[in-house]
Amino acid sequence: MLGYIVRRILGLIIVILLASLITFFLMHAIPGGPFDELKMPLPEEVKAQILKKYGLDKPIWEQYIRYIWRALHGDFGVPFQSPTETVISLIKRVWPVTIQIGVVTIALSFTIGILLGILSALRQNTWIDYLVTTIATLGTTVPNFVIAIWLMLVFSVTLRWLPTGGWGEPKHFILPVLSYFLAPTAVIARFVKVNFLEELRKDYVRTARAKGLPERTVIFKHVFRNALVPIITLLGPMVPDLATGSVFIEVTFRVPGLGKFFYTSAFNRDYPMIVAMILLIAILWGITYLITDIIYAFIDPRITFT
Repeated sequence: MLGYIVRRILGLIIVILLASLITFFLMHAIPGGPFDELKMPLPEEVKAQILKKYGLDKPIWEQYIRYIWRALHGDFGVPFQSPTETVISLIKRVWPVTIQIGVVTIALSFTIGILLGILSALRQNTWIDYLVTTIATLGTTVPNFVIAIWLMLVFSVTLRWLPTGGWGEPKHFILPVLSYFLAPTAVIARFVKVNFLEELRKDYVRTARAKGLPERTVIFKHVFRNALVPIITLLGPMVPDLATGSVFIEVTFRVPGLGKFFYTSAFNRDYPMIVAMILLIAILWGITYLITDIIYAFIDPRITFT
């Protein structure tokens, strides 16, 4: 197990370096820059001083080496859109907003998704099953920003129950979470339904019923536990996705979170912020997948690591 973890961590380091390298060179390959004359008309002397201040006057390979060296010492630079703070301080300031939405979304998605999946499996080929299947299909096919617009038109424009956006009050949670949680809920519901139906057809279920065990005991003591073990594989990719925020949702509802700042960073060519965000996402994905594999091995003793 220890050797497996060490190899995964070494592999994660390589992935992070490759992600930073590709991102860094792609950013500079796109025409224009953060201090482009069309966005910010400046005298040549002033522009030269600004480029020198941020090290943008150096060759790209030298900029990358300097960035990595500073990043290894905890210095990810200064965001161009907020030069009074560092990249780390900016992320610390806006990430809690995204985390709040992500935690609520994960809790609702897993709770409602598991319940709908079990209900759909136990009531297969009934109107309940068809309703859950329809909701799951909508959740997996309709983009979340389209759902966000629908919800805004209904609850904000037509009914005037909720604000169209903003942050700071509990009512500002409702529309972003509703827009955000439908897709993971749909995936979880479909996954749980398939696993539940598969477990219900196994021999140990028929044996338990033949022994005269109550149906409630068969479902919740045997089928429920075995059917939910694979759900851990869904938790891995969902956590970093929800923890880093949805660009479309946060921009649509004017939520000052990590997703919105990623959008503004890309739009304004904020190089330090873009690279830091990509590295953050890569690290979160690598760590969550590693933790998921370890937890899965502890739950299912048939899985071994060499």
